[in-house]
Order: sequence, then C-alpha cells, then structure tokens
Amino acid sequence: MTQVHRLRRVVDMVVLMAFAVGMSGCQFGFVPGGDGQPELQDTTAATQDEQRLVIENDSELPDTYPHAVYEVRFRAHGGVPALHWKLEKGALPPGIKLEEDGLLHGQPEHTGEFQFTLSVTDGGKPQQSVQKGFVLRVRAAFSLNWKMPARVSGNRIDGSVEVSNTTPDDMDLTFYVLDVAENGRATAIGYQHFLLRRGTISKELPFGETLPHGGYVVHVDAVGEVPPKNLIYRENLQTPSALQVTVGP
Repeated sequence: MTQVHRLRRVVDMVVLMAFAVGMSGCQFGFVPGGDGQPELQDTTAATQDEQRLVIENDSELPDTYPHAVYEVRFRAHGGVPALHWKLEKGALPPGIKLEEDGLLHGQPEHTGEFQFTLSVTDGGKPQQSVQKGFVLRVRAAFSLNWKMPARVSGNRIDGSVEVSNTTPDDMDLTFYVLDVAENGRATAIGYQHFLLRRGTISKELPFGETLPHGGYVVHVDAVGEVPPKNLIYRENLQTPSALQVTVGP
C-alpha cells in the first residue's frame, strides 16, 4: 500500500470517529507511530490544562518591615487576557495596596502578620476565576529588648538591653536611660550614641548608676535615624513598677 493510500485511510478514520461521537468537540492530532506511520492523538485534555487559570505565587510572600518600600507582582498562567486581581477576604497591611493588574506595593505602617485571600479573573466568556490565600509578615526592623532587666544592687540600679537592626540601612543610634524618682526628678544612668550597622543582632547595651535612697521607675529609650531616607525608628522599655533603693550612697 502506498503512502498516499495510508494517509487516505487515516483521514477516513478521523471522519468516521468524528461522526461517531456526534461532533462533540474532541480534537485529534497526527503523531508519528512506532513504525513511522501517522497515529491519532486526542489533544483536548492537554489544551484544557493549558487554558486552566492557576495562580503561580507561593502562599507565603517575602517578609518586610515598617516603612520599607515593598513590591510584589502576582502572576498567573492560563486563562484569557486580560487578568483582573481583587482582594476577597482578610486585610492587607496598612500602607500596602493591590492594583487590579496584580501589583502589590506600598510601605507598611506597622508590624504584624497579615492573612488575606486574592482572586484573579480572566477575560474569557465564560470567565474563569480562582482564589488563593496568602500571608505577609511585617517584622520589626528595629527592636529593643531586656537582656538583664533593671534591678537594685545595694545603692545602684543596673541592667542591660539588646538592640537589633534588621533593616538594609545603617542607622544613627541614640540610647539613653533615665531613672525617674517619685518626685519626678530624672537621673541619667545610661547613654550611648553610635552607628548601628545594618544586620546587627542583639547588641548588648549596659547601664547603671549609684542613686540616693528612694523609688525609681526606669525608662529606656532608643532612637535610630536614617537621614538619607528621612526615617526614624523609636523603641522604649519601662520597669512595671518603681525599684526601691534603700541603701544610701
């Protein structure tokens, strides 16, 4: 049998199969067989998979920190252009917004973990629409924590804190500690001013001073400035109650 005759037989088979299924929309393609002859292949399932709308981004979005410039582009494959994105449930961090084209951007105002659900809808008729949940964590860029909480030792109040800078910027740090007596008089018992390098984690800052007898509330303040970006970070700590110094100097 000649090659032409073989091809005619294959075409006849296609016509018969199409009528047999009532022209239901099945699609067939020719692929080489093992013997080099054309064979039939159903391409309907593959085409449907390619057209199915799927959101590509991972559920956990990149972390950020307060006042940092943030930008993430949501992407999807399949469907019919153009795609339209929408916030369905939950809340975005204050200062962050979602554009209809899938751009998430802005500068978050404060720390927190934010969970929300987005949808994307295509331009097909009928339209396809899918949803997916996401998590965005706004972490503390500048933190101040007790290392050794303020305490009385004889006629002194001593302690230490830890400071961290996880922003991408070096910051000009001012650190000071005040003991405030019951009559409102404040005494400085700690002060430092230095460049806190980016990526610094848990740098210890001690403080302490000899004081007259009386009760004192300890106030710890740390202010980090990034002048080129006009950014100011501030954290503070305070003892929950007055510390009593009972031994005179």
